[in-house]
Amino acid sequence: MPRIALIPGDGIGVEVVREARRVIEFVAEAEGIDFELVDWDLGADRFLRDGITVTDEEFRSLDEDHDAVLLGALGDPRVPSNQHAKDILLGMRVKLDLYLNFRPCVLLSPEFSPLKSAQPLRLEIFRENTEGEYTGMGGAIREGTPAEVAIEENIATRLGVERIVRAAFEFAESRGRSRVTLVDKANVMRYVGGLWRRVFAEIASEHPDIEADAMYVDAMAMDLVRRPERYQVLVASNLFGDIISDLAAEITGGIGMAPSANIHPGRNALFEPVHGSAPDIAGQGKANPVGAIRCVALMMDHFGFQEAGERIEAAAVASFTAGQTTPDLGGSLTTTETTTVIIDHLRSAYSARA
Repeated sequence: MPRIALIPGDGIGVEVVREARRVIEFVAEAEGIDFELVDWDLGADRFLRDGITVTDEEFRSLDEDHDAVLLGALGDPRVPSNQHAKDILLGMRVKLDLYLNFRPCVLLSPEFSPLKSAQPLRLEIFRENTEGEYTGMGGAIREGTPAEVAIEENIATRLGVERIVRAAFEFAESRGRSRVTLVDKANVMRYVGGLWRRVFAEIASEHPDIEADAMYVDAMAMDLVRRPERYQVLVASNLFGDIISDLAAEITGGIGMAPSANIHPGRNALFEPVHGSAPDIAGQGKANPVGAIRCVALMMDHFGFQEAGERIEAAAVASFTAGQTTPDLGGSLTTTETTTVIIDHLRSAYSARA
């Protein structure tokens, strides 16, 4: 029985996780899957109430007692340092060694893209999730003075680079993708970039049927706006993957619809919509639940229920292509009404199968 921790977090995270839970429960009943859903109190409210972000014992439980985590969003203006978000989200990525950040960005209709010449496309981004500039290694001296010096270290290990690049090629091979592109800045970041280039070339040679190439991150940013259909699977470091995946999400429909998975294959997984906590609209029924619901689709696929994941994705697509969605996508439905429409599409799909 898969055991899933539900962490609503802050702001609209509470609303979108509530709606995602409805979808999990519906699909579980329709498919005859026995999920155990466990509610977790991690977020700004708990931090402000108890002074605790997340404990080592809670990390241990998330790792050993659960098979997956669904996280809503973290961030609250009452915690300007955002310390709780850093401790919880970055803590899970590092302490659970969720090295694979998977960001599928799918544009199914040109009307959802800000690009005038957009065509239906699929971009699947593999972002290294535990190294790079986000490790917190560095420091500062003489802060607040004209002589201040700040250093942020970029850490790359062969193990870290190899496992994310290998995951990208294995995914491409298993899903029938024909091209994998490395995104880096090897022309100026000679040491870290050199490591990525060497490892990428070695693993590419093991997959001769897949076209492999590399693009500098600035050129990739331009090309994703100019001709995104040229690319399929992208693999990048933590920082570059963060930037490129947000750009890809925006050109394929917006952050509000974008899901993500943070995975250690065979061990654990954290699923989260990539939008923020949006405290300005929290509690108003305006939050778009599609990103969180598409996270449920990724979760189903992760657990081996690929058809269930495909049905959820199709139902979400059907809702927003019909304009049955929240105001951010031009619709007039509330958060809960949008989920109800998606579940209705799912119900029709399962009825047709029967």
